[in-house]
Amino acid sequence: MNREILKLALPNIVSNITVPLLGLIDLALMGHLGSEVYIGAISLGGVIFNFIYWGFGFLRMSTSGFTAQAFGDNNQKESITILIRALLVAGAISLLILLLQAPIAWASFKIIGGSREVETLASEYFRIRVWAAPAALSLFVFSGWFLGMQNARFPMIIAIAVNVVNILLSVFFVFVLNMKSEGVALGTALSQYVGLAIAVVLLVKKYRPLLPEISKQGVFNVKILTNFFKVNSDIFIRSFCIILVFTFFTSKSASIDDTILAVNSLLIQLLLFFSFFIDGFAFAGEALVGKYVGARKPLFLKRVVKLLFYWGAGLALVFTLIYTPGVQLILQLLTSQTDVIQRAQPFLFWVILIPFTSFSSFIWDGIYIGATASKAMRNTLLVSTFLVFAPVYYFLNPLWENHALWLGMILFMLSRGAIQTLLYKKAILKPRH
Repeated sequence: MNREILKLALPNIVSNITVPLLGLIDLALMGHLGSEVYIGAISLGGVIFNFIYWGFGFLRMSTSGFTAQAFGDNNQKESITILIRALLVAGAISLLILLLQAPIAWASFKIIGGSREVETLASEYFRIRVWAAPAALSLFVFSGWFLGMQNARFPMIIAIAVNVVNILLSVFFVFVLNMKSEGVALGTALSQYVGLAIAVVLLVKKYRPLLPEISKQGVFNVKILTNFFKVNSDIFIRSFCIILVFTFFTSKSASIDDTILAVNSLLIQLLLFFSFFIDGFAFAGEALVGKYVGARKPLFLKRVVKLLFYWGAGLALVFTLIYTPGVQLILQLLTSQTDVIQRAQPFLFWVILIPFTSFSSFIWDGIYIGATASKAMRNTLLVSTFLVFAPVYYFLNPLWENHALWLGMILFMLSRGAIQTLLYKKAILKPRH
């Protein structure tokens, strides 16, 4: 079973690592155009799409869980029908985004802000990249579906291909055609459609025998659709809570002063970096837990949960051993500004606490997604956000300021894992059939 976990986890880790690489390349391209406004434009535009796509990440998660359960139940008709059903939902959401792109852009720039010049360039970036929404959301569905079919290799291939094409096109548009931030937007948009084409080719190549099994009645089955939307709405609320906490963290960092904003922005990257690795095992949990729930094999389910936590704890230990002596060096690699490094010193110990206080929340998320235990996930995030993070910050802020913010974040991650541990037997092990 460890081999199965690694077979699914390692490709997902590779896929996760490609995401920040692309962002760095885009920033590097804009950084050579002679003005900081181009960097600001794609940063601002990128934030908007991060919010949109993070919010609709439920398309990947629910598809993964439902598909893994159908796979475990050896229900081929439902497996392929789930894909079509999710793609139709992704298409409907994409159409809505395209129709509402003007008010979305207006509201986003009102909330985020920025200089007039940056906002003008960011608007151009948004107007081009928004047309990739159908491809981007469809890729969420394909990634979730392939993972649910116990295939982590195809999402990795797609992720690498999208990023390579994106980099090549962006370099071509910026340095050959002399386009600026709009060239990066166009490169990103076109690469999404290349990724979608690759996903369709891979689907037909490996899963062609399943295509005749598509059931129109199954796609529009009212009972199944109701459950599908219920699970998706729960996961959306869960994702919204996470977005809210991280946005609040950034906003309150900025309200202290610009240096603390820089400090927290750099240190939070170490949580995100850890998440790229631990999420690989969480994704493996989605696939394997869903399979054993669908196959009605509780002993295998318990074993895979135990092994996932062994791997998660081991990874947390490795990162703790790296962060404890190395956090100062990592910070110096991220910035050369001595005032930022100096102001960061009192807060470095929070980074050392990140791996062991957060790993269980990531692992449990994968397990709960695989079991489509969305109600428990939703309730966990509501409690952790409004009864843990918010009270801790507001009660301690007058005395601790930034320490209160970090304690709130650490307890937010820790409480998520603790609550889901308490709900495990009822939410995951309780017989469903």
